[in-house]
Amino acid sequence: MSKELVRGLTLVDAASIVVGSIIGTGVFLKTATMSSLVGSPGMVLVIWVVAGLLSLAGALAYSELGTLMPDAGGEYIYLKEGYGDIWAFLYGWMRFWIGSPGSIAAYAVGGMTFLSGAVDLSIVGGRASASVIVIILFSSLNCLSVAFGGRLQAIMTGLKILIIVGLSAGIFLFSSGGSFSHFTETTPAISGFTGWSAFGAATLAALWAYDGWNNLPMVAGEIKNPQKNIPLSLGLGMLVILAIYCVANVAYFYALPFTEVLSSNSDAFPNAYPVATKAAMTFLGTSGITILSAAFVFSALGAMNGSILAGARVPYAMAKDGLFFKQLANVNDVTLVPVVSIIIQGIVSMLLALSGTFDQLTNYVVFSSWIFYAMVTGVVFVLRKRRPDAHRSYKTLGYPVVPIIFIVLALLLLVNTVWTSPRESLIGLAFILSGVPVFFLFKRKNIRSLGRVN
Repeated sequence: MSKELVRGLTLVDAASIVVGSIIGTGVFLKTATMSSLVGSPGMVLVIWVVAGLLSLAGALAYSELGTLMPDAGGEYIYLKEGYGDIWAFLYGWMRFWIGSPGSIAAYAVGGMTFLSGAVDLSIVGGRASASVIVIILFSSLNCLSVAFGGRLQAIMTGLKILIIVGLSAGIFLFSSGGSFSHFTETTPAISGFTGWSAFGAATLAALWAYDGWNNLPMVAGEIKNPQKNIPLSLGLGMLVILAIYCVANVAYFYALPFTEVLSSNSDAFPNAYPVATKAAMTFLGTSGITILSAAFVFSALGAMNGSILAGARVPYAMAKDGLFFKQLANVNDVTLVPVVSIIIQGIVSMLLALSGTFDQLTNYVVFSSWIFYAMVTGVVFVLRKRRPDAHRSYKTLGYPVVPIIFIVLALLLLVNTVWTSPRESLIGLAFILSGVPVFFLFKRKNIRSLGRVN
């Protein structure tokens, strides 16, 4: 008899996956990119709130689906139930090649960007090589057991929250140049509202910092008491993160003149210090760079660990259905985790880490993922009509208004991204569509296998 996954994740573990998968690099890096797009601290803070509420709306819908179908694979399972095998496969195809590995690679690259401020990474071949090393390390750790991965995530999440809270408190209490007058400053070349396209592009950047709220349903098959723990951990986790992000960004703008925020690390200033490092230096000085770099690296690696743990369960679920390579459904006899899926995911992540910059990786991940976030939220409506009598221990708060708003805003965001970043968007769409012929190959192979069994 084949081995199955076990329910070894507690409420604390589940909440840690939510918070730990989300808090990684974005809150320390993306403020500079957002500021250059919208031109004022106030507008940046508005976008952080908008992106947080949008992500919360998605999490509320996912909670209903997660309690209705608490199986490993998350969105893959929901799309299969709502729209059929092909849409589920295309999601899994995207998640296998872009979504999960791209997130893992981005966290690794972002973490090594922080580390390079304190350590000469040329001794291991530079940032890219260092990123590969940490991907190998954490992928190996997640091969041990889901309970071990969950405990590791809980510890790292608790520590990274302390890092952000401590950083913000230190800025407000001890920053040498802190002033609320910084909030009235703007970009000299920008006057007033910069337009909806810029607003949308900045929101896309902020959504990377919130990305990961969808990870928990992927491991629903390994969560204890999922009907209770999935909605609790998703809802509370998102509210905690929204509060933490707003406080952290208020601290950045309090500590730094807006021009300093604009010139922080981004694609435009790849060798500059991250905005969080600059803000912390206002009370720690240059002597604190090493400590700060270590703290930010820790945060990035914590998010990477959550992505590794959750992401490998999607190809596992696909392989169980006969729609992907059957080896990916193998569960290790001792650790009871999908080791082959974790290893292949790690290899793809390493290739992406060697091929792209942080902002390129995050843009690919967010655009490709949000296509399916909108579709998955639509499954709530499909199943309310198709299975009205099914037991729902949790129902989407604000239904139908909240999920409708989420879907509409997600579609507007995607259209704006195609308009502002056509090359990256078309590459993402083309890659998703490339899964269509692959789906039919696996479908045909699966039918033939069933015929031989019969």
